[in-house]
Amino acid sequence: MSTETTNFEPAASESTASSPTASAPEVATAPTSPRTRWAAIIWGAVFAAVAVMAIGLLADERRGDDVSEWILSLTPASITAMALLALGGIVLICGAIGLIRRGQRRAASV
Repeated sequence: MSTETTNFEPAASESTASSPTASAPEVATAPTSPRTRWAAIIWGAVFAAVAVMAIGLLADERRGDDVSEWILSLTPASITAMALLALGGIVLICGAIGLIRRGQRRAASV
């Protein structure tokens, strides 16, 4: 065995390993208010409105039968038109969410 010494550094303790800026002085910053998650609010409102409409249409057995007959009487052109209308609604909602997010970021940077 050799009695040679090596440069051995002990492993960092848990308190210094979990805090990478432990040696840096703490800077007091003003607490910021949390951001409002507008996308979640808007999509939640859209899903709630769709659920209320579906419950309203399907709660009564007679209305449920009427909806079934209406769905079976759709033509391929009307199905395509409704799909495009739904896609346009989704694009409209996403655009509104993007505008709100841009305004929120702009207000935070000022």
